[in-house]
Amino acid sequence: MFSVDRGQFGPNFTFGVATAAYQIEGGQGDGRGPCIWDTFAATPGNVKGADDGHEADDHYHRWPGDLDLIRDGGFEAYRFSLAWPRLIPEGTGAVNQAAIDFYDRLIDGMLERGLKPYATLYHWDLPSPLQDKGGWMNRDIGGWFADYAALVGHHFGDRLHATATINEPWCVSVLSHILGRHAPGYRDLRAGSRAMHHVLYAHGMGVDALRANGVKNVGIVTNLEASEAASDSEEDQRALAIGDALFNGWFLGGVYKGQYPKVLTDLLEPFLPKDWHKDMEVVNRPLDWGGINYYSRGLYTMDHDPAHYALPIKQVKGPLATNDLGWEIYPQGLTNLLVRVSRDYTKLPLYITETGMSETNDERRVQFYDDHLKAVLEAQKQGADVRGFFAWSLLDNYEWGEGYSSRFGIVHVDYATQKRTPKGSYRSFQGMLHNTR
Repeated sequence: MFSVDRGQFGPNFTFGVATAAYQIEGGQGDGRGPCIWDTFAATPGNVKGADDGHEADDHYHRWPGDLDLIRDGGFEAYRFSLAWPRLIPEGTGAVNQAAIDFYDRLIDGMLERGLKPYATLYHWDLPSPLQDKGGWMNRDIGGWFADYAALVGHHFGDRLHATATINEPWCVSVLSHILGRHAPGYRDLRAGSRAMHHVLYAHGMGVDALRANGVKNVGIVTNLEASEAASDSEEDQRALAIGDALFNGWFLGGVYKGQYPKVLTDLLEPFLPKDWHKDMEVVNRPLDWGGINYYSRGLYTMDHDPAHYALPIKQVKGPLATNDLGWEIYPQGLTNLLVRVSRDYTKLPLYITETGMSETNDERRVQFYDDHLKAVLEAQKQGADVRGFFAWSLLDNYEWGEGYSSRFGIVHVDYATQKRTPKGSYRSFQGMLHNTR
């Protein structure tokens, strides 16, 4: 059980769980179009076990029981994503009515159970026909995304408690277009630099479209790391400045200040879109809240490989305990980030929209959550306006490049039978929340 009490977080604090459409839904026979993760997973060597999300957790058919689990756990909110290729199979144009009907049922099901719907428009499942046109490398994606956002706002906006445009723009751009670890799998600095800008431009266009359709309580979900230098040397401090700008400062600065870190634009200018400066007013659209996903830290040193002249940094392993993916467990980093964002970037209410642990030993997961809940309390004491905490994830699910080998869920899923079994971490949340709703 947790050592913290629900009441310590304040009366306006929201506890929830988070998932993503491609990772749990399955249900690909309803007219849903192909997405970049379908083709990325079909390419040999990209995903462990050659796993894909064709069935995933079959949430498409099993959603009533999954919503019951959220309610019975004492949670107040469900952070879910809508699938762009399900709603608009070609990415633009004709709408799939079966998808409208599905999300109507899902959202109404949340409301019937007293759960607040926290929707995310984009959690990485870009329709393949849009990738054929350049995807996030093409500035036209701002308009494509705005049209999609308008559709969501028109059909569902009046029932959504909160709406996020993009989940983890760093992953959409850097991880997927520079490092090549996620779909569409590019390893190209020009592609990545364009994606880094266009994802935030599309975010701003999406904000405008949502507001034009009457949607209130709009935000974005940035994934942040606790960036630190590998040593006190001047060289490693320089590496930290670049690494922190690439992971954190670009997205926080763009969204909340309308400016990118100079240390990074100086390096990336040859690769960025022409006249990118003219888009910054759109990138910097006013928001109602900010979401932060946090898992670990990054330790930076300079990379002296001459082939890496444009981004001359690398990460090194640290000495802390890790989860089963090798990510360091660093609760203090969450406190530091929350305080930093509140001090340096925005006074908006902040939500921990994801944190969790890939681990088969659930006792370690319970400790992870307990330590990170205490880190949130400490950040509140230091002045950060933190209003919510969403556990990643409700269910064991399709964990992208790790396939089904990685388990983040507080509920175990037997993929052969789709049986759900609450873990001790679920019971720990239930014990903390059960009598407070």
